[in-house]
Amino acid sequence: MSEIIKGFDPLFDENSIVLILGSFPSVKSRAVDFYYGNRQNKFWDMLYGYFGEKADVEIDKRRNFLLQKRIAVWDIVTACEIEGSSDASIRNFQIADLSVVFNVAKIESVLLNGAVSYKIFCSRYSNCGVAYERMPSTSPANVRWDLSSWYRELDRVFGR
Repeated sequence: MSEIIKGFDPLFDENSIVLILGSFPSVKSRAVDFYYGNRQNKFWDMLYGYFGEKADVEIDKRRNFLLQKRIAVWDIVTACEIEGSSDASIRNFQIADLSVVFNVAKIESVLLNGAVSYKIFCSRYSNCGVAYERMPSTSPANVRWDLSSWYRELDRVFGR
C-alpha cells in the first residue's frame, strides 16, 4: 500500500475568471512545490506565449503572472496514492472542493488539463453551472498536443 500524498493548495483570488484544473502534481512539480514543475511540460510556455510573454521560471513570478492574468490553478485530486507521476496509477483519491474557489472568484470557465482531470471533474461537478472544457494535456507524455485548442478556449474566456 502506498502512502497518501497531498497536492497543492489552489492559487486564485477574487479577480480570477478562469480555473485551470490539472489531475495531480507530478514528481517534478512536487519537488519544486509548485504547479507544472516539469520543464518539459508545455503549460508555462503555452500560457505565457498566449499573452505574448516569455515564460519565467521563478515561482513567485509565475504566481504573480497567473493572478495578474486572472487565472486560477488547482488540481482536481487534492490527495491520493500515486506511482511516480502516472495519472493512471492514481488511487484512493480525494476530490477538490471547488466551492473554495467558486465562492470567492467569479469563475466563468474551467479548463481541464487532460483526460483524467476531465473524468474526475465530471464525476462530481458536471452540473456546476460553470462552462467547462476538456483540454489536451500539457504533459510531456501527451503525443497529441494541440496548442490551438488551448488558444481557442483562452480566446473565448478573454474575449479575443
